[in-house]
Amino acid sequence: MLLKIAIGLACLIIVTNLWIRLTQSDPNEWHQVLVDPAEKAFPAGVIRVVPNAATQFEDFVEIVANTRRTKYLAGSVKEGAVTYITRTLFWGFPDYNTIWIEGDDLVIYARLRFGRGDWGVNGARVSKWLRQFSGT
Repeated sequence: MLLKIAIGLACLIIVTNLWIRLTQSDPNEWHQVLVDPAEKAFPAGVIRVVPNAATQFEDFVEIVANTRRTKYLAGSVKEGAVTYITRTLFWGFPDYNTIWIEGDDLVIYARLRFGRGDWGVNGARVSKWLRQFSGT
């Protein structure tokens, strides 16, 4: 009986992981810019505003694009807004990162898709990008 429960639980974990990894991402849902974005941290992610950095938008997008486990979803540098998906290492949870120009500022909106909180993962990732960016 215990073996059947263990096998059932293992199958449930595998199916859940496959669902998380294979679920498609609709660009119309996730490639969104916010109206009047303000710097903020929340349980599901962060919004960061980098003042007077719009001219370096392409440099920042390159940093994001070169992040491990990160793939392009929508937008372009020419459009002034780009969205990437970065997946967590073990489970492959998708986190959505939209970067855009707002006036003279650069805005980064990083958020999770599944769950209620990201345990600070998106904030840490954006902070790492900003450290790399300030070094360019």
